[in-house]
Amino acid sequence: MQITDVRIRLMEKEGKMKAVANITIDDALAIHDIKIIEGEKGLFIAFPSTKRKDGEFKDIAHPINQATRELLQNMILEAYNKALSESKQA
Repeated sequence: MQITDVRIRLMEKEGKMKAVANITIDDALAIHDIKIIEGEKGLFIAFPSTKRKDGEFKDIAHPINQATRELLQNMILEAYNKALSESKQA
């Protein structure tokens, strides 16, 4: 599996959600609306989810193992930091 594209959309207003990422895998599969959130222990990503009838949220798409989650999180946060840096220079 290769992440072939990462696009970041920074949030304009203050809050815990800092940006939204869209990724492309192997130039064949896209996952949209991965949230970049500022938590108590730093930045983390949250995959797209839907609210169930019982009020709980269930991920629509997500990594199956921790190694893949860490790979995706590292790539997305690296792209976020780059986008943030570029926005401050503009």
